[in-house]
Amino acid sequence: MSYLPNIIFAIVLVLGIGYFARNVKKLIRNIKLGREVDASDNKGQRWKNMARIALGQSKMVVRPIAGILHIIVYIGFVIINIEVLEIIIDGLFGTHRIGLKVLPESVYGFLIGSFEILAVLVLVAVIVFWLRRNIINLKRFKTLKGWPKNDGNIILYFEVVLMCLFLVMNATDTSFQQLGTGNVISQFIVPWFGDNPETLHVIERTAWWLHIIGILIFLNYLYFSKHLHILLAFPNTYYGKLTPKGQFNNLEAVTKEVKLMMDPNADPFAVPAEGESDEEPAKFGASDVLDLNRIQLLNAYTCTECGRCTSECPANQTGKKLSPRKIMMDTRDRLVEVGKNIDTNGGEFKEDGKQLLGDYITHEELWACTTCNACTEACPVSIDPLSIIMEMRRYLVMEQSAAPMELNNMMTNIENNGAPWPYNQQDRLNWVNE
Repeated sequence: MSYLPNIIFAIVLVLGIGYFARNVKKLIRNIKLGREVDASDNKGQRWKNMARIALGQSKMVVRPIAGILHIIVYIGFVIINIEVLEIIIDGLFGTHRIGLKVLPESVYGFLIGSFEILAVLVLVAVIVFWLRRNIINLKRFKTLKGWPKNDGNIILYFEVVLMCLFLVMNATDTSFQQLGTGNVISQFIVPWFGDNPETLHVIERTAWWLHIIGILIFLNYLYFSKHLHILLAFPNTYYGKLTPKGQFNNLEAVTKEVKLMMDPNADPFAVPAEGESDEEPAKFGASDVLDLNRIQLLNAYTCTECGRCTSECPANQTGKKLSPRKIMMDTRDRLVEVGKNIDTNGGEFKEDGKQLLGDYITHEELWACTTCNACTEACPVSIDPLSIIMEMRRYLVMEQSAAPMELNNMMTNIENNGAPWPYNQQDRLNWVNE
């Protein structure tokens, strides 16, 4: 019976990590529903971007208050959870604070003391975040209703509970308190729990179990939350766009046709050069998530819903319906819906009569975009909403001829007159005679 707690702990650990692994597998499958894209170039720069943006949080501090608070929560939460390793070892092998046996007492005390200070800083930062979201009610959070708003608060409550459990666990651990080192914060809350050894032991064990169970619940909650970016920010910044923000991708089939039109000596039957495809795409642009590429789908899952992109969008600021944050959230919601469809139908997607374009994102939103790239510049984790907008515009123009009248007129003039204006090429310089 002495091994029963260890067996229960092992079962809880396996179930928690197993469910997380199952969701990660589903996440990867959903992302792979997108078109393949080659992002093997310039690996050195990609690693630098990941270190600077995802690990170094370089784009967060553009807005100092939110940036500094986010860094505190990020660093504090990650470092404090190093202690989870000690909890896992203790839980599996029946030891107690194994760190004291493998590290000098002074080193262990310094680590735990640092963790306690960070825990308090995290609590302060989380409280400020909660106030910003719910009391101050910043403009970029006002439009979040229902689940997105609740999700942001739930994760804050999670962090408060986990940090408090960590401090309670230390405060009620009499053997740890007797060391007199590392208890820089917990020593002040010891009186709250009395001095009965048995009561203290029960509280300490309860806090210990709730802490590790809470960590596992938090880990599995990430899949259903915007806080999935805690994990995905790293690959997302690695695969972020390296070319100039204003540079758009060209379809090979269209490029080939343009070259044939412009070069009278071009051979239409020439064998494609290495790396080029001779096949026309089955579909121009994107009307649903399956038409997007894998990086764009990764972008959707990584969205932090912080609203920086929308707050910087000039179209949104002038009252247009476009919100880059909504574009990313809609893309993710549709991708999740497609994933559930596949799960329901035994691994195969069956048409559900819906698509991203129309059912989630309207034409009006797409055509409001000025393609200024303010959203991509503002994003703290290198998400590119503009690429999705442009793919859907491409579909509207090339597949449905559904561009606004003004744009259709301009394109017709370019085709017929070689310029956006409705004047014959021979008459273009008549204004000089005037």
